[in-house]
Amino acid sequence: MSHKHQKRVYPEQQFQADPMQSAPGMQGMGANNQIYNTGIPPQQQQQFNEQLDQTTQAMNNMNMGIPSQPIPQQQQPNVMYPPQQQQLQQQGYPQQGYPQQGYPQQGYPQQGYPQQGYPQQQGFGQPQEALNPDKVVRQHNELYAIDLLSELPPPISDLSLPPPPLQIPAEKMLVPSEEANASSDFIRCTLNAMPKNNSLLKKTKLPLGLVIRPYQHLHDDNCPPPLDSSMLIVRCRRCRIYINPFVSFLNGGNKWRCNFCRLANDVPAALDRDAMNNQINRYDRDTLRCGVMEYLAPKEYTVRQPAPTVYVFILDVSQAAQKNGLLSTSVRTLLDSLDDLPNHDERTKISITCVDNALHYFAIPEDNEPENIQMLDVCDIDEPFNPRPDNLITSLKDARQNIEKLLGQIPQIFEGNIMSKFALGPALKSAFQMMRSTGGKIIVISATLPNHGIGKLQPRNEKGVSNTPKETSQLLSCQDGFYKSFTIDCNKAQIGIDLFLASSSYIDFASLSNLSRYTGGQTHMYPGFTAGDMLDVTKFSTEFSKHLSMDTSTEAVLRARGSGGLRMHSFYGHFFNRQSDLLALSTVPRDQSYVFEMTMDDNLVMPYCYVQVAALLTSNNSQRRIRVITMAIPTTENIKEVFASADQLAMTDFYTQKAVSKAMNNSIEDARELINKNVLDILNAYRKETISSNTPGGIPLQLCANLRMFPLLMNSLKKHPALMPSVLSSDHRASALNYLESAPLKYLIKAIYPTIYALHEMPDDAGLPGEDGSIVLPEPINDTIISLTKYGLYLIDNGTELFLWIGGEAIPELISDVFGKTNLFEIPTGKSELPIVDGSEFNEKVRNIINKIRQHDDVVTYQVLYIVYGPTVNEAQNPNAQALRSLRMWALSNLVEDKSQIGEGYRDYLQAMKSKLNK
Repeated sequence: MSHKHQKRVYPEQQFQADPMQSAPGMQGMGANNQIYNTGIPPQQQQQFNEQLDQTTQAMNNMNMGIPSQPIPQQQQPNVMYPPQQQQLQQQGYPQQGYPQQGYPQQGYPQQGYPQQGYPQQQGFGQPQEALNPDKVVRQHNELYAIDLLSELPPPISDLSLPPPPLQIPAEKMLVPSEEANASSDFIRCTLNAMPKNNSLLKKTKLPLGLVIRPYQHLHDDNCPPPLDSSMLIVRCRRCRIYINPFVSFLNGGNKWRCNFCRLANDVPAALDRDAMNNQINRYDRDTLRCGVMEYLAPKEYTVRQPAPTVYVFILDVSQAAQKNGLLSTSVRTLLDSLDDLPNHDERTKISITCVDNALHYFAIPEDNEPENIQMLDVCDIDEPFNPRPDNLITSLKDARQNIEKLLGQIPQIFEGNIMSKFALGPALKSAFQMMRSTGGKIIVISATLPNHGIGKLQPRNEKGVSNTPKETSQLLSCQDGFYKSFTIDCNKAQIGIDLFLASSSYIDFASLSNLSRYTGGQTHMYPGFTAGDMLDVTKFSTEFSKHLSMDTSTEAVLRARGSGGLRMHSFYGHFFNRQSDLLALSTVPRDQSYVFEMTMDDNLVMPYCYVQVAALLTSNNSQRRIRVITMAIPTTENIKEVFASADQLAMTDFYTQKAVSKAMNNSIEDARELINKNVLDILNAYRKETISSNTPGGIPLQLCANLRMFPLLMNSLKKHPALMPSVLSSDHRASALNYLESAPLKYLIKAIYPTIYALHEMPDDAGLPGEDGSIVLPEPINDTIISLTKYGLYLIDNGTELFLWIGGEAIPELISDVFGKTNLFEIPTGKSELPIVDGSEFNEKVRNIINKIRQHDDVVTYQVLYIVYGPTVNEAQNPNAQALRSLRMWALSNLVEDKSQIGEGYRDYLQAMKSKLNK
């Protein structure tokens, strides 16, 4: 067995290695069978090094021309200035693998900038407008061209890099700080240098949009932003933006100039006073230091007193939910999660309605009342009524014992139910009537297609329609208008809807998901669920309990504002577009993100532009809060600077939302064509605007280094189940589209380009706790069959599932160490868990890595593990050979760089793009 500080080597067996490993051009493989390539040819690398030395020397001698008054000692912020050379490397990405940091580097100069001083009187600073902008030498991201066809295999380490730095000099901030500009975790712009006019933007063919994730964790007490509880809200009189680190003070600090519309506003006296009316230094306020802020809103922002949080559970008790065990699993999970339901103000209320062909209400008295729990049946589903409108919703705190008692009895009450009907529409209307005065959340747990009453759905005929131009109109459209019109009423009443659908038959995900899409909720699907499989139970229970414990705000509106010339145009995500630029969210989940498309209505005359996102909502602690996210972006007239600043991951999310919208409104094929067209347009624009036409030896397929992963991601996107050209059940297709529509950026990228780890040759420290106590993960390898040896062990992570792949010719020692078996055929394949092998440290490491990947504090997803092994010599003797081949095809579909039945390989894709450009 392996030892703690010595890696066990699993060599190939006594046969010739995979011939693909020794193919021409494949020399130079690293430990993970990955070709290490700096991305720059040797001649260009030498030129770049010389340019870097010259630039560094020039910047070291630079006189920034900034006033030299020092900040008083007590006011000096703690700002870290990165070395100039490292900063330039980050601008152009000439090297791979620099570490991800919490905030992108802001580009502060290493020397020559004395920190801005503030006059002694009340600590106010010299008006920033007194600074001569002509004397400030602006930095920008450098453009480094690469040939995409020479970058094979693509350097996937780029996928973990932060976006190109936002080059905002310190003198543009009231208090120089890395926190002045919002972290890229909260907001990312597709362009980190904004074109000054629409003509320049159109030349680049690059998209202009924002990727916004207002909340980073499921629980609000996990790394919250600064909270201003003074109830002092300072906003511009004209454009209504919130004061932020990029405004400037005038007239000795008595006025502040809005950085969005340039209006001079009066400074409220309270800005220089604390809650006890003592004088303070305004520059110590988080409001003027941090790009992400949260405010406790005053009463002017409250239409009504904050209502208690209300949960109405609609439980399917029909025959299907009884047979697959969904009812018993869901009530047990709910019972175990009562302590985790958000109840910070101890006013949370719940109601439970069981549904088959009738509505079964439960009147739950408080624990100190002598009454018993009563079940009230309503069979008139055409005009459902609430038999006890006043006491069908009960306090979680005051009726806790009776709620627990009821949840324990529900499976027995409906045991043996043979009714196959499920009246979801009437149940939703009834729940609406219960909570229309308070708002809240409806949570539906169902195993049956709604087939009774209003909103009745029928199975659709998918034969001959899937993977045709008619697929969208006949299979992915909403079958009944009720599931859209009902959401309008829910939005007005501040009611959000979440669905958990677990069925082995057709469930019409395309229709039902509209309920959550337009109310700010989410729809989860568990195909083939059965309570007899503990892995199914584990996945459902884990995700359902995490969803229940997630902090969720209500009565929310979300708005983004841009400075002069910028306007929000289109919006993507789960919400209701109440006004042209106002998004209404009945509930604000913590595990979703949103994409806003921007347009340029006018030229940008200032050297910097700004974007601010504000979310007004009611938290579970009965507080009205405002979360404000502010971002400053430099502007430019240089098209090369625009290309050098493009954020390839934000662009991927932008075009993903465009493709999803096209797939749901036109056709899947139109969505794929949209992707190809956008990639071709960007490549063509880059060639036309930045490359000399007399390049010797022909024009290569060039793109800037910061976008070299973009074509790979776009080609991989077409192979995702949401868009791949294959016959796929409509429920799975609709579920995949729904996931892409709302997934946070890092999970979206993983869904498009899965992460693969070569476990059999991982470093010694992988799988063990690192310096920070968390498990160290090995470096990923490329998603191609070339990376997989016949004797290796690999873990594939696509964000929703995990595949543990073992080569068909793995040596017995590896099989024994990982699975505790003597040969490959004894390994249980399919949905499984890795067994504990006593005495095997390697087995422990693999289990640690799997558990580490499964640990999410920002999404509810729990990833099931599928074990699969590669082709073997005696494959025909396996009685489960057919199922194993299907599982293999599913696992191998994650190798998105390769050519397959669902799309061309990455090299072929680039060659096709080059051929189209050269026509």
